Amino acid sequence: MPLQSWWRAVLRDDWREGGFGLYVHWPFCEAKCPYCDFNSHVQNVPDQKPWADALVGELRRYAEQVPDRVLNSIFFGGGTPSLMSAETVDAVLSASRTVWRWANDIEITLEANPRSVEIARFSDYADAGVNRISLGVQSLVPRDLKRLGRLHDVEAAKEAYSVARKAFDRVSFDLIYARQDQTLDEWETELGEALSLAVDHLSLYQLTIEPGTAFWARAKAGGLPGLPDEDLSADFYDMTVDMCRAHGFSAYEVSNFARPGAESRHNLIYWRNGDYVGIGPGAHGRITVGEHRFATVAARMPNDWLARAATGRTEVERSLLSMKERSTEYIMMGLRLSEGVNVDRARRMHPEALTDEKLVFFEDQGLIERSGQCVRATQRGRLLLNRLVAELAPD
Repeated sequence: MPLQSWWRAVLRDDWREGGFGLYVHWPFCEAKCPYCDFNSHVQNVPDQKPWADALVGELRRYAEQVPDRVLNSIFFGGGTPSLMSAETVDAVLSASRTVWRWANDIEITLEANPRSVEIARFSDYADAGVNRISLGVQSLVPRDLKRLGRLHDVEAAKEAYSVARKAFDRVSFDLIYARQDQTLDEWETELGEALSLAVDHLSLYQLTIEPGTAFWARAKAGGLPGLPDEDLSADFYDMTVDMCRAHGFSAYEVSNFARPGAESRHNLIYWRNGDYVGIGPGAHGRITVGEHRFATVAARMPNDWLARAATGRTEVERSLLSMKERSTEYIMMGLRLSEGVNVDRARRMHPEALTDEKLVFFEDQGLIERSGQCVRATQRGRLLLNRLVAELAPD
């Protein structure tokens, strides 16, 4: 096979290393949390039928561009997807099954809040085909739930988890730590309780103050005291990893912990640089068409997106990713994983990625470790991922 044809085949099939997924963004919430920088809007949707039709239309439009795929996962994110009706969820799932083949073990996740109005829909979601729920618990401390702007209390969170466990075999929940005035002893107690509840997966995020959020404005005005410094944040992370490991939950990704086999298959598609179609307001995607890979971005504002969907023009950006950008993304995402990245794969995308000189240097610094063609960040290296990516990605 001529070199040029071989290279095109490599580029055309690289996404298979990560798989293929569908991300569905539901942008509506009952309230905007002060730490949230996602595309979410406090807005009632009295009639979901136009939204279901628009999401299905977008799904079919993308299927024409990436046909003949096996769909490994579907993820309903937001916003608050548990404000979707079961009929809307069912419409999307049914359409996805007509345009792509579902993997035998397809994972279908829906994010939910622990509110009674939402958990009442759990059995209907299960009937529609959802087989995994991710609950936004965020804290098991009443004071901090209020600080985080959550509308539920601790008992509601536990009740929602119990209901979800009856409807779904796979249930994960999120917690935020390194919060205002939180001590290591307090987090040890809270995490211990979470681990006693958890079945096989937890998402544990350090609180970050993102630009554009209410917390960002509050912090700039000096109204967010008691946040940990870098050293204490590192101690929080080390404690989190050690406690989870002791309970059989490995840190398969920087902020995600699971028992073997319970990892989020959808998120692994992102981190392994697979392809995914993103539909809904503000949704991002990565799709390979021929040997070219594109980054897609949909219009953010819900009503604008809905109007655009009628003409098939929801995308406000479609960028052809250069080989340097593809390699950088692979390294940036893959180093978050405990399995790391493959040197040969990164260099196929760009020959200056993961140079031997830099690999030796960071290995000597104790920030990465190597095994054959695999390079992974150490626990200490995960605290310095931005630096590692900047140095190991192609210049």
